[in-house]
This record gives sequence, structure tokens and C-alpha cells, in this order.
Amino acid sequence: MEQQLTELRALAARAGNRKTETGIPRVAMVQGQVPEHELAACYDPMVNLILQGSKSMTVGDQTLHYDPATYFVMSVDLPAVGAVHPSASGTPYLAVSLTLDPQVVATLLTDLPSPAAQAPMAGFSVAAVTPELLDAWVRMLRLMERPGDIPALAPAYEREILYRVLQGPHAALLRDIATPSTALARINLAIRWIRQHFAEPLRVEALAAIAAMSPSAFHRHFKSATALSPVQFQKRIRLLQARLLLVSGGVKASDVAFDVGYESATQFSREYARFFGAPPAKDAAQIFRYLQQAGPRE
Repeated sequence: MEQQLTELRALAARAGNRKTETGIPRVAMVQGQVPEHELAACYDPMVNLILQGSKSMTVGDQTLHYDPATYFVMSVDLPAVGAVHPSASGTPYLAVSLTLDPQVVATLLTDLPSPAAQAPMAGFSVAAVTPELLDAWVRMLRLMERPGDIPALAPAYEREILYRVLQGPHAALLRDIATPSTALARINLAIRWIRQHFAEPLRVEALAAIAAMSPSAFHRHFKSATALSPVQFQKRIRLLQARLLLVSGGVKASDVAFDVGYESATQFSREYARFFGAPPAKDAAQIFRYLQQAGPRE
């Protein structure tokens, strides 16, 4: 597989140290030391392949580590904290990602046999990469050198990448997001509601109704999918949004607290410091200093 990884690294070498679009729908890449504040985010469902270096991702109280021998699948929107690291030889972190489109997955599933029933699983996981999956990624990234071929060939290569993932241990994750009747798909409806209405009071009974579950079943499935309770999930979304508002400048922490749904500025500051490691004003000042020192981004 080293030959495939070498070609993928060369193809993705133009990536900057932020999400870099490739010109291929839903495919992006990133290279180098990504700032911590940009790795703390609510991530969209995706397949993420590390080409060089390594990455850790913390969701709830679970931390996953992956490197060029593994890939990561996230099938629900998740607030997470990440960290990237160069390789042992010092070469920079390098990765590519495919944002998951449930419609594309659903169309692919119609061409495949129905699987045996599987137990519910978390909405995120790491698995070992295969030569077949790397082959599909090579074909996809080669399209950056032939942009005229993208409209005709990118959909086929995307299906191939998804098909290879469906052949591995992540199959249930992909199937569930494209099958509306599954518990994971219904939990995703509640997750989307929380993301859109994060500043509003949260009622578990109402979320359970959105997911068409009893409150107890909803809480159990939500925690299994996200490693967080619904209330914890909402708090993470609120805190991530608060950080974005603070970094945008010109706002006080107390005002931001109320903007994102907190009734107590003191509680907001305490939970913000617990999650990000520093109080709101100090954290924002640290990010400002980093941005000034870093200068223009690639």
C-alpha cells in the first residue's frame, strides 16, 4: 500500500493548513499544523483518510487515534476536539476527506444485497485501510489533474470509495445514515434540530418525538451514537458557537453567553473554561495572538 500512499501524498501536496477544496464535489484536503481552535468544531458526516502523520479525535469521553494505516468514518454531526501530529520523521500531517451525502449512499445501496441485521453502533469509528480503498482514492484525486473529467468520473469514484467502506467494518454506519427507518437516521433528525435551535431550551421528550422513540430509548440511542447525552451535546454546540462569536471580535463574553442560550454568564464561563481550557476572554485573546503571529494563511 506504500506505493498508493506515496501517489496520494503527491496528489494532495498542494493542500494548505486549512480545509482546501479540490474542485471535486465533497472532496477536500488539509496539510500541516492545523490550529487547535479550528479542530474544535461540529463535524459533518464524512470519511477521513490520513495520508501522513496522525490525528486524534475526542468525542465525549472517547478519544480515537488514526494514522496512514487507518481511516475514520463519522455518520452523524458531532461536536469534537481534535489534534494533528507530524510523522515520526517530521513530515507534516496530510489528509483527505469525503463529506457523506445520504442520497448518494442510498442510491448505491439499491444496487447491493440487503445485509443481515446488526446491533446499533456508535456514529463514529476507526478501521484499517485496505488496498482497494486506497485505489479508489487514487483515482479520485487524479481528477485534480484532469478537471474536465470530474463531472463524468467523480460520481463513479465516489461510489467506489463508498462501496469499499461498505465492504468493511463501517458498513452499518453508512447504511444507517441512508436508511430513514434506522435508529441512527432518526437520531440524526434530532441532532439536526439541536444544531439549528441550540439557543432554545431543550426538552428530551420533544426530541424523542422527532426521532419517533420513547424518551428512554431516545436517550440510550443518542448516547450510543454521539458518546454524549442530549444536554451535553447541546452544551458543546453552544460553546463552539460562542467561541466563533468571541473570535469574530467586538462582543463581550456575557453577551455571547445569552446569545447562545445560557441564562447565567457565570455558568457559561465555568463550562467554557472546562471545555476549552481557559475562560472566554482569555481563550479569545490567545486565538487572536495566534492569528496575528501566524500572519496570512495559505
